[in-house]
Amino acid sequence: MAKKKDERKRTKDDRGKKQQRDTPLRDLLRVPGGERLDLTAYDASAIPAGPADKAAGLAATAALAPRLADLQERLYAASTAGDRRRLLLVLQGMDTSGKGGTVKHVIGLFNPSGCRIRAFKAPTPEERNHPFLWRIMKALPQPGEIGIFDRSHYEDVLIARVRDLVPRSQLGRRYGQIDRFEKSLAEDGVTVVKVFLHLSYEEQRNRLLERLDNPEKHWKFNPGDIEERSVWPAYREAYEIALERCSTDEAPWYLVPADRKWYRNWAISKLLLEHLEALDPAYPPGDFDVDECRRRLLMT
Repeated sequence: MAKKKDERKRTKDDRGKKQQRDTPLRDLLRVPGGERLDLTAYDASAIPAGPADKAAGLAATAALAPRLADLQERLYAASTAGDRRRLLLVLQGMDTSGKGGTVKHVIGLFNPSGCRIRAFKAPTPEERNHPFLWRIMKALPQPGEIGIFDRSHYEDVLIARVRDLVPRSQLGRRYGQIDRFEKSLAEDGVTVVKVFLHLSYEEQRNRLLERLDNPEKHWKFNPGDIEERSVWPAYREAYEIALERCSTDEAPWYLVPADRKWYRNWAISKLLLEHLEALDPAYPPGDFDVDECRRRLLMT
């Protein structure tokens, strides 16, 4: 009897693993909109799907590169014939969660000439004189491009909430403005892929210590990072509200466990691949007579 029970359990587990493998990663990692999120319920070192260890993860990420590069070229080629579609990757997460690392290791799989990368820091005096989305609009990718935001318009509902930089009534309106803005992007042909890099409190400490221990990484360390850790719960709450209020059908959020750097890179590469494959860009046909051009060329 016990043997049959164990066999049924193994069969059920195998079925569950197969179902997980067959489910697109974008469905597994998507944050449900309109539901309050408890980030403490998510394991930042989890491997929801995909490679089981670092060696397999590095190999799997490298294997995605040719297909990603091919789709990027097709997207750009299609834009030369009037296709307005493009993709925008939004990266958000606590300090050291890997936004810069993602740009280096994932976006490095693409042709840099077709990427538009922008890192957002504290607003300049000029930017503060405009609505908060003004600087974002100026940085959007053009048709055929892949845009990457290292931080984004969400800073205006994250640090703004934690540090009380704007009145709460104004802050509340910003979530609706963001939703309408992202919907307008989708209507204009922008595929918005928003990734929250979910890092644990303990792993952040380890990464900051690594920077302190390595003189070559001191330039990446800011003593203010230690103070920011004191308000970690406030940032977590700010993220939970933003993920709840701004995960929509047009621009859903994806929660990527970020304690394992190799898994973070694979997961984001896979998410980009799934979205680009859904776009299915195609090379535009030539607007000339191929045979005639070949004949003329052979005569030169």
